[in-house]
Amino acid sequence: MITNHSSVIELNRNALANNFKFIKNLIGEKVTLSSVIKGNAYGHGIQQMVPELQYLGVNHFSVFSSFEAKIAHESLTQAATIMVMGDIAEEDISWVVENKIQFFIYNISGLQTLLREAKKQTKKIHVHIELETGMNRHGFEQNQLLELVEIIEENKNLIEVEGICTHFAGAESSANFKRIQEQQQSFLKGIEFLKIKGIEAKKLHTSCSAGIIAYPQFNLDMVRIGIIQYGLWPSKESQLTYNVKHEYETQLESVLSWRSSIIDIKNVKAGDFVGYGTSFLAETNMKIASVPVGYGYGFSRSLSNTGRVLVNGKRLSVIGTVNMNMFLIDVTNIEVKIGDTVTIIGQDGEQSINVSYFGNLSEQLNYELLTRLDKSIPRVVV
Repeated sequence: MITNHSSVIELNRNALANNFKFIKNLIGEKVTLSSVIKGNAYGHGIQQMVPELQYLGVNHFSVFSSFEAKIAHESLTQAATIMVMGDIAEEDISWVVENKIQFFIYNISGLQTLLREAKKQTKKIHVHIELETGMNRHGFEQNQLLELVEIIEENKNLIEVEGICTHFAGAESSANFKRIQEQQQSFLKGIEFLKIKGIEAKKLHTSCSAGIIAYPQFNLDMVRIGIIQYGLWPSKESQLTYNVKHEYETQLESVLSWRSSIIDIKNVKAGDFVGYGTSFLAETNMKIASVPVGYGYGFSRSLSNTGRVLVNGKRLSVIGTVNMNMFLIDVTNIEVKIGDTVTIIGQDGEQSINVSYFGNLSEQLNYELLTRLDKSIPRVVV
């Protein structure tokens, strides 16, 4: 191991470059790419990913909260736009205005709060008007737009309308096709209303990773790209949709690998139980190894007696109940020693365990699995 932590997350620079080439080929040069780094950059680490993304030419980042915006801002290696899509904490309002952080506005109350700070600092706020188009989460309803227009007109010297946006309710599944078609029409209607009232934005944006695959006609001026930049498809259907449209398979490459090591090896007699409780009974004499990772770090308890890991190029079974800080593996039939690397996600020789496979075993979505990886695990670029 290269760290004093019990495991390490490796981030593959070449894989990231491969994925960005794929995305750029998909959206073209005229569409702005906003890299979504919410959820600690989908578990990859905001501090580690921002410099790597900037090296690849990214200069626009989307985060969920002002908390994440601060981490992203501190991680910048050169000037870039940071856009908050969700929550701005009260104590961060002054910082957001002072640093020209862009943000979604989705209700009058939030806009007025930021306006008060703008007046105090005599600085403009940089807003993206989020329209409610059928997601029914947040955003301005059609009947709220007139009040919004009036406030913007009254404060035009303090408000820069950077964008108008919405979010599709499940572009990764064709089951949502009709709903998303209706969202698109509602979005166009909202844009037209605002345009008539004299409000036009620099950028219109609706699409996430799944959106650029299923609805490329709605790439518009900017797309907000999350999961595919990390080398994962939004869904199996998204992958199939892409392959059918392009008549060949383009391989995204997973950026993230997760590795630990064996810290102990012991023999167990036939008839003995292994680990907590009675979930695993040794039916023959066995050799087992301990790995210092558990559900406290993001290795789900549901992987008890079902998970798989790689050691010395061999696929091995997790046995017994996964603990908070440890799980056990069956090493009966291979030569191992204390200190040998255990690959939880990634490649070892000709064998590999990808995020999707790991997620399926633990009954978690890719998104959920990645964002549950403990933030204390070191992220190392390789």
